[in-house]
Amino acid sequence: MSPLDGKRALVTGGSKGIGRAIALRLAEDGALVTVLGRDAAALAKTAREIRGKSLIADVTDAPGLSAAITAAGPLDILINNAGAALSKPFLDQQEAEWQEMLSVNLLSAVTGCRLVLPGMQARGWGRIVNIASTAGLKGYAYTTAYCAAKHALIGLTRALALEIARSPVTINAVCPGFTDTDLVARAVEVIEAETGRSAEQARAALTRFNPQNRLVEPEEVAEAVAFLCRNEAAAMTGQSLIIAGGEVM
Repeated sequence: MSPLDGKRALVTGGSKGIGRAIALRLAEDGALVTVLGRDAAALAKTAREIRGKSLIADVTDAPGLSAAITAAGPLDILINNAGAALSKPFLDQQEAEWQEMLSVNLLSAVTGCRLVLPGMQARGWGRIVNIASTAGLKGYAYTTAYCAAKHALIGLTRALALEIARSPVTINAVCPGFTDTDLVARAVEVIEAETGRSAEQARAALTRFNPQNRLVEPEEVAEAVAFLCRNEAAAMTGQSLIIAGGEVM
């Protein structure tokens, strides 16, 4: 038997990048995976690859997200992966942009946890993994709203893990460094536009944070998530696993 045979999983932001890699990895371990996001075509493609289901929802729309998670049915595994970043000087960040960063990176996870936790506890097994970031453990200039939201996501993970520690449900965070995804590609474009550097120079400005001098691969993040979802990880809760080539220790 595969480690997650028959377990029902939902991955938010599951159509591309880290979310897609996680969905593929959990399906490989036998989980029945549903991917959730806004890009219908990309979701459908990933769903075919994992032989799973897809749900269209905007995670910043709490009622819509709640309806989608409810439609997914009883869940054993929730991966709160959906996220977005904003790069802008602090004094230029608007109130709406702060709210957006909090909504997508923190409050969507709060909504998901509220919905799935009672059922997991009643059925006697559950895994929640929040995809945070090294930005939840350290600061990066020009990303104050993003860093604040990811720090809060790790705080949520730690506090909730303690609150439910005697139940058969674990909650952990995975903290990737700069990862080879569309999110980083957009960051490269911003650096190009604002500094006049070439794409290669902009990419190098991000890889230099990693002592291995490279971007993390989405599949490397997915491996950590898959481990946290297994029975063998039952004693791990409230942790923040760092996948960043030694950037944060």
